[in-house]
Amino acid sequence: MEHLRPDRARAISGAQTDPFHGIVVPGGQDYGISWPFGIHSAVGGFHDGPNPGDLLCAALASCLDSTLRIIADRLGVRLTSLEVDVKGEIDVHGTLAVDREVPVGMQSMHCEVELSAAEGTDPQLVKRLLMAAERSYVNLQTLRHGVTVETILHLD
Repeated sequence: MEHLRPDRARAISGAQTDPFHGIVVPGGQDYGISWPFGIHSAVGGFHDGPNPGDLLCAALASCLDSTLRIIADRLGVRLTSLEVDVKGEIDVHGTLAVDREVPVGMQSMHCEVELSAAEGTDPQLVKRLLMAAERSYVNLQTLRHGVTVETILHLD
C-alpha cells in the first residue's frame, strides 16, 4: 500500500456556527483556500451557498476536466474548448426519513462534456480520448465501484 496517496478535506465550522452553514478546507496542506457551504433548502437550509451535493458534483466535474486534458495532451489531441457539467439528483425524502424506502444519497448523476478538438482531429481519436478518460477518471470510478468509508469519533 506504499503507492497510496492521501487526498483530504476538513470541515472547520466548529460548534459555534449555525447548522445551515459551514466552511470546508480542501487539501492536506495549506493552500490558503477555504470554501463556505450552505445547506439545501429542501432539507431546511437557505441554499445561499454551494451545498455538499454541489461540492460532490464539483469534485466529479474537476476530475473529469483534468483527466480529459491530461489524456488529450498524452494523445496529442489539441483541445480548443472543454466544458464539463455535472448534475446530481436526490430525493430528500430518504435524508429526511419521510420515506424509509427512498435511499439516502444521490439517485443519479449525469456528466455532460462539451469538447472541441482542433480542426482535422480524427473523430476516432476523440472517442478514444473520452473512453480513456472515463476509465481513468478517479472520482467516477470511486462512485461506480464504491469504497470503504470509516467514521472515527474522537471525544474530548
